Amino acid sequence: MIELRPVEPADLDKFFEYQQDPEANRMAGFSAKNPADRGVFDHYWQSLLNDKAVTVRTVTADGEVVGNVVVYRTDDVPELSYWTAKSHWGRGITTAAVEQFLREFTERPIRARVVKDNVGSIKVLEKAGFRRVGEAQGFANARAAVVTEEILELA
Repeated sequence: MIELRPVEPADLDKFFEYQQDPEANRMAGFSAKNPADRGVFDHYWQSLLNDKAVTVRTVTADGEVVGNVVVYRTDDVPELSYWTAKSHWGRGITTAAVEQFLREFTERPIRARVVKDNVGSIKVLEKAGFRRVGEAQGFANARAAVVTEEILELA
C-alpha cells in the first residue's frame, strides 16, 4: 500500500541514504554538487520544511519510507518534484504516489521538469496527465554537463 504523510525527522536519514546512489543522481540530474555532504542536505531540507509555500510529503510503501514528493514555486507556478529510492523503481510506486499527491494538491496549472533521457519519470508524469509544453537547458551537477529538460504541465 502506497501512502503519503507529513515528513518526520527520521525520514530525512532515509532521504539522505537514497540520495547517495550515483545512478539515481544521474537520472535526477539536478542534485547537490556533493550528495554526500550532510550539512548541505540538512540545510536544504530545513529550508523546504520551513517554507509555508512548499508542500512536502513522505512516500511509504507497505510502511517503509521509499521517497518523497515536493511542490515548490518557480515564477509563482507550482512545480512538482519527487524522489523514489532506486530499489523501488519499476514497481508503480512513483506513479501511485504522484497521482495520490495530485488529488491532495489541486492547484493548476502545475509543472514538472525532467531530464530528457529520464524516460521513466516522463512516463510517470504523462500517466498523471502532464503534457510536454517546452524544453530548457540547465547545468546538472550529477552529470557535470548541460542537459536538456522536458517541461511538462498539468492544466
